[in-house]
Amino acid sequence: MTAPAVTPAIRFAGAAAGYGERRVWEGLDLTVESGEFLAVLGPNGTGKTTLLKAVLGIARLSAGTIEVAGRPPRRGSRRIGYIPQQRAFDRDLPVRGRDLVRFGLDGHRPGILLARRESRRRVDEVIRAVGATGFAGAPVGRLSGGEQQRLRIAQALLGDPDILLCDEPLLSLDVAHQRVITALIEQRRREAGTTIVFVTHDINPVLPYVGRLLYLVGGRFAVGSPAEILTGARLSSLYGTHVDVVRAGGRVVVVTPDDDDVTGGADGHHPPAVSAPALWEDELE
Repeated sequence: MTAPAVTPAIRFAGAAAGYGERRVWEGLDLTVESGEFLAVLGPNGTGKTTLLKAVLGIARLSAGTIEVAGRPPRRGSRRIGYIPQQRAFDRDLPVRGRDLVRFGLDGHRPGILLARRESRRRVDEVIRAVGATGFAGAPVGRLSGGEQQRLRIAQALLGDPDILLCDEPLLSLDVAHQRVITALIEQRRREAGTTIVFVTHDINPVLPYVGRLLYLVGGRFAVGSPAEILTGARLSSLYGTHVDVVRAGGRVVVVTPDDDDVTGGADGHHPPAVSAPALWEDELE
């Protein structure tokens, strides 16, 4: 007996996106399977956040189609959790960590609130799941970046989503906190089968978990495993300039041959010169 076909979590077909006359990417055919961990890389201005917004149903494609679980994307869908780019909170903001988490509870359906006891139980549950119980009662502005990110993950998980979109959640975090946050997200994928789409400027913290990469550069893109995409030949072809990829101590480092020749430029389509121990810090934004 043939097993029933599993509907992909996300599917782009001939998709294009842009602003006015400018297209940031086009001709994108991409299927993200249920439970997959996909990393999205590329310089500034190449449409990484736009791609997430298209999945969220808040950005329209200029061509092609997108499906989420076999249907057109719908704004406010409970199927999708979203961790936005980190923004600093005012130190005197009178909002506790648990209040920040609770903002994710039925926030996409104004006027609909769960019973107080049930909502408190669900908030406590996700706070405990991300290890934030010890500081959830403190003002968010007084918490560290890593603590704030744990709470943002809890907020995103409050609706028990099938898909978790992460928009550079590691920015401004030290290496130790990066490892904690990526491990939490991978734990969610492993235990609940959640599909992860993870935009990042640094591939190294998520490299142990990633199944495939989507690399966007100057309207072009490449999709494949890290071994297929993270090569000097593949990146040189994407960027249109020579790039070396060095692996050392389990880390990936992108190296250009002449620090004075390639600086990233105003167009953001070329990788800057980096050398060990730099870890894609400026290129993949």
